[in-house]
Formats: sequence, structure tokens, C-alpha cells
Amino acid sequence: MQLPDRAQIIVIGGGIIGCSTAYHLARDHEADVILLEQGKLTGGSTWHAAGLVGQLRSSASITQVLKYSVDLYRKLGEETGLETGWKMSGCLRLACNEDRWTEYKRLATTAGSFGMEMELLSPSEAKSMWPLMETGDLVGASFLPTDGQASPSDITQSLAKGARMHGATIFEGVQVTGFTMDRDRITGVKTPIGTIECERVVNCAGQWARQVGMMAGIDVPLQPVKHQYIITEKIDGLDTDAPTVRDPDRRTYFKEEVGGLVMGGYEPDPVAWTTGDVPNDFQFQLFDDDWEHFEQHMEQTIARVPVLEKTGVKQMINGPESFTPDGNFILGSAPQCKNMYVGAGFNAFGIASGGGAGWVLAQWVIDDEAPMNLWTVDIRRFSNLHRDRDWTCARTLEAYGKHYTVGFPHEEYQSGRPRIISPLYDRLKQHRAVFGSKLGWERPNWFAPEHMKPEDVYSMGRQNWFDQVGEEHRLVREAVGIFDQSSFAKFEVSGTDASAALEWICANTVSKPAGRLTYTQLLNTRGGIECDLTVARLAEDHFYIVSGTGFRTHDSGWITDHIPPGMDAKIIDVTEEFGTLSLMGPKSREVLQSVSDHDCSNAAFPFGHVHQIMIAGHKVRALRVTYVGELGWELHVPILATGDVFDALMSAGQTQGIRPVGYRAIESLRLEKGYRAWSSDITPDDTPVEAGLGWAVKLKSGTSFLGREAAERAANTTPNKRLVSFTVDNPEVILLGRETILRNGEPAGYLTSGGYGYLVKKPIGLGYVRDNGGVTKEFLVEGSYELVVAEEKYLANLHLEPLYDPNGDRIRA
Repeated sequence: MQLPDRAQIIVIGGGIIGCSTAYHLARDHEADVILLEQGKLTGGSTWHAAGLVGQLRSSASITQVLKYSVDLYRKLGEETGLETGWKMSGCLRLACNEDRWTEYKRLATTAGSFGMEMELLSPSEAKSMWPLMETGDLVGASFLPTDGQASPSDITQSLAKGARMHGATIFEGVQVTGFTMDRDRITGVKTPIGTIECERVVNCAGQWARQVGMMAGIDVPLQPVKHQYIITEKIDGLDTDAPTVRDPDRRTYFKEEVGGLVMGGYEPDPVAWTTGDVPNDFQFQLFDDDWEHFEQHMEQTIARVPVLEKTGVKQMINGPESFTPDGNFILGSAPQCKNMYVGAGFNAFGIASGGGAGWVLAQWVIDDEAPMNLWTVDIRRFSNLHRDRDWTCARTLEAYGKHYTVGFPHEEYQSGRPRIISPLYDRLKQHRAVFGSKLGWERPNWFAPEHMKPEDVYSMGRQNWFDQVGEEHRLVREAVGIFDQSSFAKFEVSGTDASAALEWICANTVSKPAGRLTYTQLLNTRGGIECDLTVARLAEDHFYIVSGTGFRTHDSGWITDHIPPGMDAKIIDVTEEFGTLSLMGPKSREVLQSVSDHDCSNAAFPFGHVHQIMIAGHKVRALRVTYVGELGWELHVPILATGDVFDALMSAGQTQGIRPVGYRAIESLRLEKGYRAWSSDITPDDTPVEAGLGWAVKLKSGTSFLGREAAERAANTTPNKRLVSFTVDNPEVILLGRETILRNGEPAGYLTSGGYGYLVKKPIGLGYVRDNGGVTKEFLVEGSYELVVAEEKYLANLHLEPLYDPNGDRIRA
């Protein structure tokens, strides 16, 4: 076998993801592509996948990706001559309790928001579609008619043939042993029979993706888990066109195959494979049957399909599937290596995702930028924490165990905690904090009063913290509260060209005099919002940047990648060097002034400024900024001094009634003020004009910046969507996001976030009103609106201004 000397792009891995990526690179981009497979195509986990294809996810973009897969599988055979085994049988999802039924009603609304139709069925209607099923315990069922099933091996071979037809070259039996590197770039791929020079590498190595990544110094946080299913003998009376069935309250799934059933499940006690490297020769291999472990699924499925008790089993499949710590797959540009892209960790829905994932990953590789909002699957959602394989394994097993549990709002993971704590952790526990976790950090969500147990009680209705968060909310509106936000991502950018570099990267003007701070977006080439953060200028060549906890890797990576070559500017991560105390509320100035000799008056310390002040003998970076709509400061404190400063503020604020406040109150406070949240209200698919943030873009300056051309086009055309606020008069309605917006009775978008405003005493939602003819202010105000919540319609009020303004009418609801 003779390998070429070079290629533009090398794809590693010949499963469905690798073959799909190679196919789309060749077909859509005419790229010079080589695919290297260490054994035979499909030999990892693709060959033994169950082949269920579902489409609906909580993200509109990921739903679009999965819908693309279905469209591709349906017509790929016409192009290549190799059929995919695609069968649009639809999918029944069964509900055995009211919480599950509420979940399905919300999912049906989400489906409508995303342009899909999900039917809600009675138990008798479900039985008519699957007569062999026992339905006495059902509350109802949902049905997605466009879901189905396919043959994983057939799809992969068809994609491989299509890739070859469009010019890609596939080599089987060629193992990747390493890379040649030039600092943080791959220059060649090493194999036992030679090195191939290349410009870019796509790591689609499946369960081997983690160790392939480590060869280039990157981490791909996935964990192989043993996943079992059985194939039964033929069952009399089973229709060959029967829908696939997901029975999550019994933790099982099943589908028709050759007259029998394929049946498996997601148990609460999954079995991990290795946390070390996966043997390279584990190809077309399975583990020994584990009937004792599988018995829980057999018992539940026999109760659902009684005929199974007398049906023979042809084969058990017990093979490894790659799962991730949050249950979402992994795509994108690895932050530690500038030209390695990853497509791996598909959590047993790689077949459903494969076609679409390869499509968007190919575009990402070509453009070096995600083609749409793919944050939920972006590899940069992880951090150095995920290099700990034991922690990743424990969290991944918990995520696997939740695969079929009810998706309660606000539910937190429990494994691997506490991992990262602020210096205030023990103090806040004494205040009865109920903690959540974000990228490993323990953060107080709310504080339980003495008569309540300090823990979350999950439900699909109002949860146990609702009233107490209202008390925290009112405290900040009326007096003063203190938030521990030490988990904020924090960076420093320095160098003689730091100002010029940030002026290029940021959409707003940041080259203000030292002592000023700027709220800004960072835009992609489409004009979409990639980052949303605050930049404080500390000195001529020194900037301090603050961003959200979960966006640490993403935002630092985006800034690093877009510092123009040759500029003297470098970014360092200082997250763990500073604690952050946010002192917020109308009485916050009184408290701050009492602990500092610095003049904190509005004249001396106006909004949008940063001063260094002294508190309890420590130097503090005080940022006059707010995310809750009240007077306040973010106090960035040397990490070891955080406790001293907290104690000083708590002591000084006793007469003002100061208390610690949690993140749940931050959410309700920011919704009243209409502040946007990145990843929900503003994303890489949304422009500042659409989001109502055009004022934060420096188009009038004439300064060049990343995304300027797209931003100018957006500013000079009527947008097809605009972000607005909605309220519902019925206080019992629970808004979470993804509820459908109806304008004059017709779908016109969906909510991007939702919650409750304790001062306005109404449910609040933010969302984009959409119309292909353009959305003007007149278009917005002339409409009448309803929100569809769990398939129920509620009259809604549209608001173009914040619902709360501390300097104006205060309440506008």
C-alpha cells in the first residue's frame, strides 16, 4: 500500500461520523480528503449500533442537524446505489406518570416551535399503533411520524462510496501512530507506512478519539460504556412497519427487525469499560453477555410486551458506546491544537446524528468557524477539569443513567461534587446555601430558610425554592444582596498591541481611557454573537476581561484564535486568581462606602468604570456594572482575600439587611430587566441588531473589526427576527424557554428563555418574533400574541422596553 505524501485534510476513523465528514468535505467543498481507518470501516461501534433515528432535541440547531440526517438517509441510496436501510416508521414515546406526560406536552410544543409535528395520543390510540403492547399503566404517548430506523453499516458503506465518488480516498488497515507538530499545529499524520503532510486533521476515531487527541495534546472527554441489547426470534403478529418504541419510565426501547424485536435500555447502574486507552485491536468485537445486568430490562419489557416471555433470543449484543459527561456529542475545533477538529462521543445516537454531524463538521473544517449555533455540542464547552478521567467517567455514568429519566427543569448533576469551591463555600453553607455546579464550580443557587431542608425538590410545576428565591429577588430590588460569583471566567490581555488586538476582536469600542469598562459582543464572520463579555482597561497595555463560567474555554479560545498574527498581545487565564463578590441593590453604595475610603459617589465612580479600592486591607478591582438592573459593583478580590472582604461587607451591611443571594435570583432579576443570556437569548446565529444590542456595535466609528461587514448589512436591512419580552397574566404559568410564540394566531417564533418576575408578579419570557417579510417595530406592536405552553395557549403581552427600570417608572408590566 502506498500512501500519498500530502493531503489537504485527513479524517481519522471509518465509522459513520468519519465517513459522513469525508463525504461532505468531498461533495460540498471539493476538498482533497484522505480517510484513514486502522481496521475496516464500521469496525469500532458503528457496526453494532441499534440504528434508531430520532430527531427532536432541546436545541433548534441540533434538531436541524438530525433532520438533515433523515433527509440524507432517505435519498443517499439514489446517489450511490447502496441503500441505507432507512425506514420512516415513526416513534412512539410512552408516558406512565403525570410528570412524564407534562414533559411530552412540553416536547410537543418544542417540536412545533422547531417546525415539527408531534402527536399526543391516548393509551388506546398508542395500542392501536402497537397492538402487542400492554398499555394499562399509560397516561398517554407521543408520536413523531418522521422518526425511524436505519442500518448503521449500510449507511456508512453508502457514505464511503459517496465520498469516493466525489474524490475522497479511503485507506483501511492504516493506524495513526502520532503527529508531526509545529508548536500548536499539526503538520503531518504518522502511520507505520509513512507520514502524510496535511493542513487539517479531523478526529472521528470514535472510542479511540480520546487517545488520538492526546497525541496532539488535546483532550476529548468521552467514556466507553457497555451497552447491551438483544435481537429476538420472529414474533407472530408484529407488523414490519411498527413504530420504534421508547418506554423511558421502564428505561427501555425496542424496534421491529426482520419480524422480531431489537430491545435494549439505559439502566441506572451502567458499567464503564476502561478509563485508560482502548486497545487498538478491539474491532468487530463484543463483551461477554451479561444477562444478570440485563435482567432489569427484560423484566420491564416483558411487562410491556408480554409475548416476549415466550419468544426466543437470537443474540445479545454487548458492545462499547462512547458517552460524554453531559450526554451531548462533541464537535468542533480543539482549543489546544489549531488545526484538529473533533467529531466523537455520540452517546448511542451516532446513527441519528451521523449524516448531519458530518455535514456541519465539514463546513466547520473549511471555514474554521461553526456554520450555526452548535454550542451544546462544541468541544470548547469543556475545561481542564475534563482531563481527569475518573471524574469524567463518574459524571458520564450519571449522564447515561439519566438518559431516560424525566427531564426536570433546573436539575443538577450530583457526581464528582464538590470539585471546585470558592473560599466562601463553608461560609455559604452556614447560610444554608443550596449549591449547583457549573464547569466544576460549586455555586449557590438559593438559600433555604430555617424551616426548610436545604435541597432541591424537583417537579414539573413550581419547585420548592420558588418563594424563597422571591425573597432574595426582593432583597436586591429593595435593599442590598451579595452574590458569590467567583466562578466567573477571568482573563488578562496585555502587550503593546493589546488595545489594537481587542479593537479588532470586539464589536464595541474598548480602547477607552484606563479606568473604563465596556460591555461588548465578539462577532463571527456572519455577524452572529460568539461571545458576550465585559472588558475593563486597567492600563494602556493591560485589559481585564470577565465572562460567564461555562464559556471559559470557548471565550479564551476565540480571543486567542483571532489575535492578528504578529501583534504583541497575549491572553492569560486568571480565573482562579480572583474571587468575585457582586454587591447589588439600591443600598449597595452605602455598604461599599462604609468599608472603603474610596469615594463611591456617582460623580466620582460612575457606571462603566473600574477603580482599584481597598477593602479590609486588600486591593480590590471594583467594576461598576450590573446584570440585575440595580446599582451595584462587581468586586474582584485576590482569591485568598475573598473571605475577609465578604466578612467586612456582611458586617457593614447589617443595618441595610444584607444577605447572600443565589443564582436563581440572578435569573429572575435579569429577566425583569431584559438582560440577555449568551447561549440562549443570544447565540452565534443572532446578530446584535436582531437581539436589540445594535447600540453596542461601533459601526459609526469607521474602525475595522471582525464581523463588521455582516454587522453593516444587518444594520442596513430590516431584520427577519427581533428579540422582545413577553409576560403572561396568569401567574401559575411556568415558562422555561422553547414555548411557541403565536402572532395573530400563527406561529412566529419561540421563547429563548423564561422564568418569573417577582416584582412584576408575572411569568416572563424572552424570544424572537420572526417573519420572513421583516420585523419592524410597527409589525411587533400591531400583533396580538399568545404563548403555547405544554400545548395550552395563553394570552401574552409583548414588551419592547425593560419590564423594570430603577431610574424610571420601575415597573412597566
